[in-house]
Amino acid sequence: MQLGMMGLGRMGANMVRRLMKDGHECVVFDINAGAVADLAKEGGIGASSLEDFVGKLAKPRAVWLMLPAAITGKVVHQVAALLESGDTIIDGGNSNYRDAVDLGAELAKVGISFVDVGTSGGVWGLDRGYCLMIGGPDEAVKRLDPIFASLAPGADKGTEPAAAAGTAPYGYLHCGPSGAGHFVKMVHNGIEYGLMAAYAEGFNILQAADSGKKARTADAETTPLDQPQYYQFDIDLPAVAEVWRHGSVVGSWLLDLTAGALAADPQLKNFGGRVSDSGEGRWTLKAAIDTGVPAPVLSTALFDRFSSRGESEFADKLLSAMRFAFGGHLEKK
Repeated sequence: MQLGMMGLGRMGANMVRRLMKDGHECVVFDINAGAVADLAKEGGIGASSLEDFVGKLAKPRAVWLMLPAAITGKVVHQVAALLESGDTIIDGGNSNYRDAVDLGAELAKVGISFVDVGTSGGVWGLDRGYCLMIGGPDEAVKRLDPIFASLAPGADKGTEPAAAAGTAPYGYLHCGPSGAGHFVKMVHNGIEYGLMAAYAEGFNILQAADSGKKARTADAETTPLDQPQYYQFDIDLPAVAEVWRHGSVVGSWLLDLTAGALAADPQLKNFGGRVSDSGEGRWTLKAAIDTGVPAPVLSTALFDRFSSRGESEFADKLLSAMRFAFGGHLEKK
């Protein structure tokens, strides 16, 4: 099957490679001409402009966008202006599901299908495959099934899922109309924030297990360590991460990646601790608030990311100012 891929970054380029490996024809375009040239050398059909890109696609056209959420809507309209009834636009980025709902309704009026595909797999997807959460019109999603099947990981080795189980055991799922795919991926990423925070906090407690061996200042500004004899452990964090990977109830691919990071850099000297968020966690919490669903773990994980970027600095300074005002407490250097 033929597919046009626009956006050849870390994921888009590898998705093209996976598709071509499975026999699909890919027309590729990116503002970075070098990225287009690289994939053209590997068998992709390069395009030099948006018009050239659309012109090289056979009807009915299928255009997959792997772009930052901030520009996706603008590009969707640019692409749609060059398409016609029967064509399909696929958004595989981390866009807001509300945008997908609105774009789906807007494009349906001119006969263009809008399919939103929450895509999980990161830089490992070329080999492992991509978990796909799909929203869009039934007919368009069905027509694109060969593309989804090639991108997805496939069934667990040695298994043959029953037909009644649908496509979920193969790593892709039609979740509902336009917007449903991004909604499911949004919550997926909100959960990801919470899982990451849980691992990070747990390992932080483990690395502090030797606190009883360290000298502790005895003054009014320092909480005493009660019973230091219980904090005399030199825990090997990389080894703990590794042993947890084998048979532990907290084992996961995320833990596999964590173990690899700790093995390569036990003190994490190559990282500054500034954790970004690209929007999905915020949108997940908004959905939780709108629907009255409690999500304290996910909200804490998101706010912790804000703190990691220095967004709590003013509040921290104000806390210090209040302590000084009511008790004359001086900040410790």
